[in-house]
Amino acid sequence: MSVNPLLKKMGFSNSDRLVILHTDDIGMCQASLTAFEHLWEFGTISSGAVMVPCPWFPATAQLCRENPQIDMGVHATLNAEWGNYRWGPISTSEPESGLIDRDGYFHQWRPAVYENASPAAVAAEVNAQVERALAAGIDVSHIDSHMGTIMHPKFVQSYLQTGTSRLIPNMLPRACAQGFGMMGLSDEDLAVYTPILYQLEAQGLPMLDGLAAMPLEHADDHINIAKKLLSEIPVGITHFLFHPSVDTPELRAIAPDWQARVANYNAFMSTELKDFIQNSGLQVIGYRALREAIRK
Repeated sequence: MSVNPLLKKMGFSNSDRLVILHTDDIGMCQASLTAFEHLWEFGTISSGAVMVPCPWFPATAQLCRENPQIDMGVHATLNAEWGNYRWGPISTSEPESGLIDRDGYFHQWRPAVYENASPAAVAAEVNAQVERALAAGIDVSHIDSHMGTIMHPKFVQSYLQTGTSRLIPNMLPRACAQGFGMMGLSDEDLAVYTPILYQLEAQGLPMLDGLAAMPLEHADDHINIAKKLLSEIPVGITHFLFHPSVDTPELRAIAPDWQARVANYNAFMSTELKDFIQNSGLQVIGYRALREAIRK
């Protein structure tokens, strides 16, 4: 793997291991926002991303206005995956957009978005989400993707344009990035995607050397899982994501994987893991560091 040119731009050496400790799904429900607030104060996260169409977005925006040091991005959202807790687009209510299902919400799963949504409608929606976040007073540090949907080759141009037009970095792995396959793309999609990524890197877009994620399949031994994953962070810049939530009746009613989300939270609220991160040799950064590098 060649050296990531962003390291030098940000003042690091070619052998440094940088990690963005990133929380997804902020504002999806109250439990996700409370977890983010606790973890930010505790010091074991460096970034998060808000789901603008979700009910707890206004409270997330208020937290960011009151704490301008918070590193918060937009979690570009095109799906509403839960069975009895749904949300929809903020840019349109027209079925012709292909963004909504027969009940008027976002489609639950990625294939339905790929089959029905037009690139123009996706572009309008993600731009509307970013604009709403900015208008609400969030100093948007980056743009990433809920469930990886907008990073599909059909929509990736809309995703990138939303960031580059505002000099806001997108969460985007290099073609050779460790963990690239976890983006949820098929082998056929990956074959299409690889040359696109090489072209984007040649154009100078900020890109990542690694992707890693805490499990949502089970709630067992998350502290040691986190230690193992963090120990394997490669040289360069890694986006390390997890989905922490505090334990609430609402979360239990919404998410079948609620126990894993609570385990994510408990692991990163532990002094044991905090001490491990501090002594790991990792350089913890947020997305603002990438944003400032490209704006220079």
